[in-house]
Amino acid sequence: IHDDYFAAGAEIATTNTYNAHRDRLRNNGVEDKFEELHVLACRLAAEARDAAGRGRVAGSLGPLGASYRTDIVPTADIAAGYYEEIAKIQAPYVDLFICETMSSVDQARGALLGAKVVGKPVWLAISVSDDDGGLLRSGEPVEAILPVISELAPDAVLVNCSLPECIDAALPKLAGAGVPIGAYANGFTSIDAAFLADNPTVDALTTRTDLGPDEYTAFAKGWVDQGASIIGGCCEVGPAHIAALAAQFRLKGAA
Repeated sequence: IHDDYFAAGAEIATTNTYNAHRDRLRNNGVEDKFEELHVLACRLAAEARDAAGRGRVAGSLGPLGASYRTDIVPTADIAAGYYEEIAKIQAPYVDLFICETMSSVDQARGALLGAKVVGKPVWLAISVSDDDGGLLRSGEPVEAILPVISELAPDAVLVNCSLPECIDAALPKLAGAGVPIGAYANGFTSIDAAFLADNPTVDALTTRTDLGPDEYTAFAKGWVDQGASIIGGCCEVGPAHIAALAAQFRLKGAA
């Protein structure tokens, strides 16, 4: 998969460690493979980067508990320890960390506190409501993340795993972040209530049929117009979408 994305023009490979938390692995009887799985995922991404002869590897730090479920995550001071453990394992292999799909202010703070311990660049990616891109999925306003950004100084802040239409609304709220901003949307119709139940799978989600490479690139052009300098794709955004993005923005001389 990493090879396919690099061939399409991607410049960053994100490690397949989003869900590789102790609680998730424990529930599936493989917690004993925690470190092994992180190392393997990092090595695979690094090997693809090296084979492509370009690019960077981003170590993925996904939400504890479950995506979008800010009601079941530990507080920032506790979460920081879990993220620090992962960051220390991944550090020898990755070029940066990306704290993904952070859906509340406290959740973002915990991930940043843990990731920053090893001294590598850290990007923060927040996820916003399907109903109002001005709100985090917790219901807090997007602007509430700005003090955390000021305090913990991530190297970039992005909006991810959200409807592209909602990213349009969220990005202006980050204009005062003082760091590079970016976006990578998902291709779901919405995050259905069934996915917010315990132990969900993506079978509970529906893929859009109106978000092909051209349509996605049109959204991305709008994000760039709003100041985004980092563009990518989240769930259901494939190599064809990335190829379209690469063609569009490289024609303009963008990175």
